[in-house]
Amino acid sequence: MTMPRRPVYRRADLDRLLNPKSIAIVGASARPGSFGERTQRNLAGFSGRVHLVNARYERLGDQPCHPSIAALPEVPDIAVVAAPLEAIEGVVRDCVSAGVGAAILYASGFAETGKPERIALQARIADMAREGGLRLVGPNCIGLLDYASGATISFAAVPRPASPPGPAAVGIVSQSGNLGFALAQSVERGVAISRVLACGNSSDVDVADCVAALAEDPGCAAIACLFEGMADPTRLIGAAEIAWEADKPLVVYKLATGEQGAAAALSHTGSLAGSDAAYRAAFERAGVVLVDRYEALLETAAFLAKAPPPKAPGVAVVSTSGGAAIMAADMAEVRGVSLPQPNAETQAVLDARIPEFGSARNPVDITAQVLNDPESLRACAGALFADPAYGAVLLPNGYAYDFATPRFALLGELAAQHGKPACVVWVTEWLEGPGAREAEANPRVGVFRSMDRCFAALAAWQARGQRRAAGRPPTTRLSPPDAAGRAAALLDAAAGRTLTEREAKAVLAAYGVPVVGERLVTDAEAAVAAAEALGYPVVLKVESPDLPHKTEAGVIRLDLRDAEAVREGFAAVMANATRVTPPPRINGVLVQPMVPAGLELVIGARRDPLFGPMVVVGLGGILVELLRDTATALAPVQEDEARAMLRRLKGYRLLQGFRGLPPVDQDRLVEIIRRVSELAADQRERIAEIDVNPLICAGDRQVAVDALIVRSAPAP
Repeated sequence: MTMPRRPVYRRADLDRLLNPKSIAIVGASARPGSFGERTQRNLAGFSGRVHLVNARYERLGDQPCHPSIAALPEVPDIAVVAAPLEAIEGVVRDCVSAGVGAAILYASGFAETGKPERIALQARIADMAREGGLRLVGPNCIGLLDYASGATISFAAVPRPASPPGPAAVGIVSQSGNLGFALAQSVERGVAISRVLACGNSSDVDVADCVAALAEDPGCAAIACLFEGMADPTRLIGAAEIAWEADKPLVVYKLATGEQGAAAALSHTGSLAGSDAAYRAAFERAGVVLVDRYEALLETAAFLAKAPPPKAPGVAVVSTSGGAAIMAADMAEVRGVSLPQPNAETQAVLDARIPEFGSARNPVDITAQVLNDPESLRACAGALFADPAYGAVLLPNGYAYDFATPRFALLGELAAQHGKPACVVWVTEWLEGPGAREAEANPRVGVFRSMDRCFAALAAWQARGQRRAAGRPPTTRLSPPDAAGRAAALLDAAAGRTLTEREAKAVLAAYGVPVVGERLVTDAEAAVAAAEALGYPVVLKVESPDLPHKTEAGVIRLDLRDAEAVREGFAAVMANATRVTPPPRINGVLVQPMVPAGLELVIGARRDPLFGPMVVVGLGGILVELLRDTATALAPVQEDEARAMLRRLKGYRLLQGFRGLPPVDQDRLVEIIRRVSELAADQRERIAEIDVNPLICAGDRQVAVDALIVRSAPAP
């Protein structure tokens, strides 16, 4: 039985969990090092009331200890359950009976064991809590941290900030408690963290709920989410959309990026568009900033928490090291971030303050002479901040000595004055040296320990800003009104699960996708007659529902230029077809005109089991799976999404003309991508995979010369 999808909890739904006035520790203990004793110590700075529950004690220290939840002087907002697995069900029942707002379960040994009886126990407890209005966190949960109120609820060591979080604080959501608390240790070096929400087994409150709640939390300026996976990830996408509407940057690092399911795919598209591609496509559409490395998660989120919307696409680099300036230029190029040259007014300031052995061009090298002329940094950086070409200013910091700290304060001052962010790249290996804490704590300065990660974050910031400024594009449709009905009839009439090329191209043509013409013949002389009618040169292909990949089977002959070549080609492809084991069903041989050379692309689609239909575009032909240069999006796509897919291809420059080939008409190509995506979306129940490979493109001549469609498997 499939459970109905539950809407995400919003901030109001989790108010007692996130803003408790009172907390009960069930399983409080006098034993040093016990989970109950550790939790009590960690809550020493909590601004609300803490109650102790354990029938074995009347008092613990100077506090009374109560025998049960029911015996407490008030109904607590949160019950922290530091009890063994065997007692959990009874404690949850007591919490529901008393009207407790939320419960945090430390105990392990539930569904994570994989044992059916433990899975059933967890489900039973979660159902009880949900029906009783008790928000459940865990089991197998390390706890939650709230640095504003001091509600640091955990049995683990709790990182302690030097001061309460400011307005540029990051909220952390993690399915891994250990890694979530590891990220929280950044408070020890000055990073502003508002909350850490760890979900444990997510029997009730899960990562999607936490993201949605933080999206509406005024104490959180950006969200860093460490995400592994969930049965219904569309709930997380829904939470991401809530964050987007609230203009709350959401940065996600996705663990477990394997391509499960792709190995069983029948098409090239299916093998390329695995689960990681589906997640990336879904996150992209929801406006999520996706990072590829754990180390980039908090750096990027902290920067986005501090950075106002971009005022310009360019970045200025001001450095005291020529080598660091060159490194910045290299990484800017890798990440596609523009380093434009200064305007005349800025240039005059740079020329006046920088020695001739420095560089007054962007990236700017003011040289070590800044030690003799400290005001040169203020003058040069100030001019760069004021230049309308620059949306951010970056300073590589190669020395962690006392003189660095005033520089970061200066950057923060200039950033505040001009409403633009500053970035410090900590290239020194004295990672916690002088100035590090001050730079991290500055609400206008983003700190990075990698030049590459800095420019990746800047690129993401600019892309996010452009998308917000553009707004949501209108939804339009290109395919004919009757396309869905005609294609459905063709799909239902097909004899096998895998359509023949001719059948597949008929479905594509219903949506306006250009396909090459052809004739089906059953003997060599008929093939010659068809070739003469279509015009030489021609292509021969065996048509069989059992040979989806004809090249590998040797049943294609290309560029046949006369009757004798057609006869020989017909005999060869039929002979190769008969050698295939088991013997394939053969309908005949397709005769097609030979399409002139052009850039070969693949456009395909696949129905992902979690996210539904996706469209894929990439470099095609026989090297498609070797090159694996593809971009994926959820179907259907609009014009801006289709163009963005093309720009993401490593081979994008090939579309602009290469080795004598004319530039590809990208307007026409975008239209074809959209039509294939509409087919995939309309026929999501009927089609498992689509493969248009290759689509041969030369200028505005773009035609599908081969196609594969795999119908969905019948329901068991």
